[in-house]
Amino acid sequence: MRVLLVEDEPDLGRAVKRVLTQEAYVVDWVQSGDEALSFLEQNASLYALCVFDWMLPGITGVELCQWLRSRQRSLPVLLLTARDKVEDRIAGLDSGADDYLVKPFSMAELLARLRALSRRSPEFKPAQVQSGPLMLDCDRRIAILHPGEPVEQPIELTQKEFLLLRYLMEHPNQILTREQVLNQLWEFGGEPSSNVVAAQMRLLRRKLGEYDASIETVYGMGYRFSPLE
Repeated sequence: MRVLLVEDEPDLGRAVKRVLTQEAYVVDWVQSGDEALSFLEQNASLYALCVFDWMLPGITGVELCQWLRSRQRSLPVLLLTARDKVEDRIAGLDSGADDYLVKPFSMAELLARLRALSRRSPEFKPAQVQSGPLMLDCDRRIAILHPGEPVEQPIELTQKEFLLLRYLMEHPNQILTREQVLNQLWEFGGEPSSNVVAAQMRLLRRKLGEYDASIETVYGMGYRFSPLE
């Protein structure tokens, strides 16, 4: 799930990005409203959630909310601010924000509010994804072969392997290009190496063992996940 984080305080921005990344979000962090607007103009459809600070260099978080809503974008937005007066909260919510969090805040509360917002998002992910004998447990971030059977086999996944397998399983029988996979799993500006997607696919196939063939390389086009029998 991709999040646009707009926070101009470096220490807070780094801390929020670190916590969100640990929770398997893909985070694009920018430090000005103008840069955020550029991201939204080009890639708004890729985001599942936005976290905007109210006071920013250039365009404010409130103005970003207004820009989204004026274009009929229903993207969930959490507004961060040091303003705690009732009239400020009303102004933030009336601008189009879905929720409001006053600084300083706990990271646990931030995550809880984002989970609540994500349930309203079209990008909301179910807790489990299953394909034949393979189930992905999104809470524990593991894959399980033959769940519930005596031969049940859990497969530990790295964060990127988990995100990759979930993306593949949620798009069965579809050819996914390298660019689509990069857009889902890597933040913009990260500049991963040219073979990073192929390398991740190889690592994931090894962990799937005898079911590695469920991930097919369609040469010159991309990758396809075929549901297991």
